[in-house]
Amino acid sequence: MRRRTLLLTTLAAPLAATWPAGLASAADDLAPGTITDLGPASEVTSVNGAELIDGTIYTATGGVSPTVVGAYALADQRVDRRYELPTGGGAWATASVGTDLYVGTYTPGDLYRIDTTSATVSTAVTKVASVSPDSFIWALAASPDGKLYGGTYPGGRVFEYDPATGVKRDYGAAVPGEQYVRSIAVDATTIYAGVGSHAHLIAIDRATGARREILPPAYADRTFVATLELKDGILAAGLSATGTMLLIDTADPTRYEVVQTNDNYVTAIAIDSARNDVYFGTRPSGTLRKYDRDTGELSTLAVPYDGAAFGRIFVTGDRLRGVVTNTIVTYDLTTGALSGVDLTEAGMPPAPELAMAITTDGPRVYVSGKAGVQVHDLVAGTSERRFLPGEAKAMTPVGGDIWLSVYTLAYLFKMSPDGDPERVATIGHDQTRPLDAVYSPADKLLVVGTEPEYGRYGGAVALFDPRTGALDAYRDVIPDQSIRSVAVKHGTAYLGGSINNGLGTTPRTTQAHLAGFDLATRTKTWDIVPVPGATQIVSLTATGDRVIGLTETGVLFAVDPARRAVVATVSVIAGQGRMVRVGDVVYGTTGKDVWRLDPATMTVSTFVTGLNNQWYGGSALLAAAPDGSALYTLRGRNLVRIQL
Repeated sequence: MRRRTLLLTTLAAPLAATWPAGLASAADDLAPGTITDLGPASEVTSVNGAELIDGTIYTATGGVSPTVVGAYALADQRVDRRYELPTGGGAWATASVGTDLYVGTYTPGDLYRIDTTSATVSTAVTKVASVSPDSFIWALAASPDGKLYGGTYPGGRVFEYDPATGVKRDYGAAVPGEQYVRSIAVDATTIYAGVGSHAHLIAIDRATGARREILPPAYADRTFVATLELKDGILAAGLSATGTMLLIDTADPTRYEVVQTNDNYVTAIAIDSARNDVYFGTRPSGTLRKYDRDTGELSTLAVPYDGAAFGRIFVTGDRLRGVVTNTIVTYDLTTGALSGVDLTEAGMPPAPELAMAITTDGPRVYVSGKAGVQVHDLVAGTSERRFLPGEAKAMTPVGGDIWLSVYTLAYLFKMSPDGDPERVATIGHDQTRPLDAVYSPADKLLVVGTEPEYGRYGGAVALFDPRTGALDAYRDVIPDQSIRSVAVKHGTAYLGGSINNGLGTTPRTTQAHLAGFDLATRTKTWDIVPVPGATQIVSLTATGDRVIGLTETGVLFAVDPARRAVVATVSVIAGQGRMVRVGDVVYGTTGKDVWRLDPATMTVSTFVTGLNNQWYGGSALLAAAPDGSALYTLRGRNLVRIQL
C-alpha cells in the first residue's frame, strides 16, 4: 500500500495470475477468446463508519464483501477482533449504546447490533432491523436515554429503533422530495436531521414527530447539511459544498456562530466542551482544524496528507483520534505531534473491492477503486496500490502517463507508471463527478465529460491540454443533461448525454441527446436524439466515417457525422455498457458477456461469455491493449485478460 502520508509505507502484493511473469510473451500462442485470470482487480482496506467504545475504535469497511467491522485497540495499536456482517455492501453509519455497537449498512439498508463484550466473535453480531425499501442507512446517533435514530437514502427518512423493546418507528421523510438524510444528532427531546441534496436542517420532536426548519435562510442554497455533532446544547453543522460550519444554540437556533474555511467539505466534527474548542476535518485539502470559541480563532493543526478525508474525530484527553480512509491518526494537543497507524498493517487485511475504472498502457493494467489505483505489472507479475485522495472515474493514457479524472470536485490527476498521483487541475464550474474521458492526439486535448454537483443541473465538457495545463470547461452544452460519454475524431468531440444530473435531482429532459462540439471554435455544431426513449448514451467510439453509440436500453447506433443522422441500429443486452475500438472492430460489454461489432455491417457476434462483472457505478469495465493483442475486463471482482 503506497500512501502519501507522514508514515509512508510500501506494500507490493503478489498478483495471482496464471503466468507469474512475462505475460505478453506467454500469450503468443493462445487462441482468440482465451481468458486468463489475473487475480483480484483491486484490493483495499477502506473504512467509513467508526465509533469509540472503551478505548477501542470500531471501524466498518465500505465497498468490499463481506462488510467487516474491525476493533482497533488504542493501547495496543492493533485490530484484535474482526466481525463480519452477513449483508451490506459497506457501512457509513455507526453509534453506540453502552458497550453495544450499532452499524447501519447500505445495499441493503440493515441495522446490526454487535455485542463488543462477547467472547465469541461469531455470535456477537445480530441483525435487529431493516429500512427497506430504502437501501442506505447514512447516519446513526444514540439519544441520552439509549434509543437509536437514523437517516436513510433514497427515501430521505428518519427512523427510531428502541434496543430495549426491538420496536422501530418511522418518522417519514424529513423533507418530502429530498432523498438524503446524510447526518443526524439527537438530544433528550429532539432529533436533528441534516438533509440534501438541497440543504435543510430539520428539528423533529421525538414524541410528536412535529418538525421545523432551523437552517438559517442565508444557507438554504447549500447542497447538504452533511455532518452534525451535538454536545452540551451546541449543534455543529458542516455545510457542503462551501466548507462552512455553523455552531447553533439548540435552545435558540436563531443564535449561531459561522466558521468559514477555504475548503469545500466539513467531513468530521468533535466538540471539546472542557476547552471550549471545536475540532474538524475539511476536504479537499485534508486539513485538521481547531476553532477556539473563546477567541473566535480558526487554526490549522495538521494535514496528514493531501486530500485526507477524516471520517470521525474523537477527543481522548489531550489527544485527538482521527479515522482517515484506512488510517488511525493521533494528534497530541500538547506537543502538536501527529502520528498514524495503517489499518492494513494493524490487522485489517485488504479485500477485493468493486472497481470503478480500468485502462492499460501495455505493460501495465490500472484499476481504480476507493481512494486508490491498483497497478498490475504484467511483466513482473506483481500488483501494488497507489493512494489517491478520491475515486478515479476515468483513466486515460497520455504520453507515458495516466491521467485520472477524479470524484469529488472533478479533479484531474497525473500518475506516472512508477509514481504516485499528483493533482494538477480542477474542472470547477459546479461539476463533481467525471463520467468519461478520452485523449485526442491530433488535438492534443484530454476531453472529459462530467456530472454536476449534488442537487444541480447542467453537466460539462472539459478540454485540458496536458502540455500546458490550459483547461476550459463548457457547461450545459446539452441543456439539463450530464455528459455521459465522449469520443473524438477530426476535430470534433462527440458528446453523449444523460438525463440524470446531480444526484438528488429530478430529470428535466426525457431523452438522451448526442451533440457534436467543434474543438477549434469551442461551439456546439449539432444536436440530435439518436434513439427515441433512451435516457443515457453510455458509451461512444469513432471508427471509419461513423460514430458508434450505445444506450442503456441496449441499442447500438451508427451516426454519419456528415449527415448528422443515424444510419443503422442493432440491439445488444441492455445495461450500463462500455465499448472499445480495436482497429476497425468494436468490442463491448454490459458486464456479463463481451460482444464483437463489425461497424461496416452493424452485425454483432458473441465473443466470450460468463464474465459477470462486479463493479461500482458508471459503465462496465473494458480496456484494450494498445497493440490490439488483448482486452482487459472483470470476471466477478477479478481482473482477466482476453486474447484477441
